[in-house]
Amino acid sequence: MRYQREFDAATRAAREAGKIIRDSYAKLDQSDVSEKRLNDLVTTVDVAAQAAVVAILKEEFPRDFIVAEEILDPSVNRGVDRRGARRWYIDPLDGTTNYIHAFPVFAVSIALEEPEGDRVVLGVTFDPMRDELFHAIRGEGAYLNGRPIRVSATTDRMKTFFVTGFPFRSKKHLDDYLKTFRFFFTHARGIRRAGSAALDLAYVAAGRADAFWELTLSPWDMAAGIVLVEEAGGKVTDFFGEQGSLANGHIVATNGKFHEWMCEHIMEVFPKGRKYTTD
Repeated sequence: MRYQREFDAATRAAREAGKIIRDSYAKLDQSDVSEKRLNDLVTTVDVAAQAAVVAILKEEFPRDFIVAEEILDPSVNRGVDRRGARRWYIDPLDGTTNYIHAFPVFAVSIALEEPEGDRVVLGVTFDPMRDELFHAIRGEGAYLNGRPIRVSATTDRMKTFFVTGFPFRSKKHLDDYLKTFRFFFTHARGIRRAGSAALDLAYVAAGRADAFWELTLSPWDMAAGIVLVEEAGGKVTDFFGEQGSLANGHIVATNGKFHEWMCEHIMEVFPKGRKYTTD
């Protein structure tokens, strides 16, 4: 297996973070929660889980650069050139609001990007409540707990099952987002918003959902999911059908059967050339 050492370290880190998350589930009090910005929360568990992941990855790969959701100690990347180094994207607890409310939909997400071509080559997404570990290595397929997974074979648009996320960091775009929601709602069997982009993408890779779209995400929200979906046979682009999701934060991930159709209708609301930023 290519990237065997990296996979082993990422898996160990994801499971260690998952244990921290699971052990504190439904045990938080108000002092454990703070607000980074409006509706963007962090808990002491996020911080502890991230520290565990960073410690394992930096011990194994001290010359790699860490990109993480929560604030990093400056010493973590000291002396490492981000442009020339490999980059690890870490979301220690994707779905923090769910976690705070003991709503059991959240995950640890870890991905590795090579500097040549800025291409994500490895992704691990771990659901600690269901003990489900999704992983993919570029060129070697996608897996759930070691078993191969594939995107769905759905071709009938009226039988599709979509997942999405509301733009909680960019509520100024809510009205436009709801236009896309309304259109897909009337052209699908169902839509769900569970609150974890990392799991949404893993579910597309596993064929549990046919497509996912969301705007203004952060790289750590979707880096692992991108390689998962692509290695499971699906397609991932930004809203404009291009390979820009990590840079601009807008993502469409599908089983590949109706990807262009989705992008066309999204671009009717979110045309290329305009900037869509967080509040």
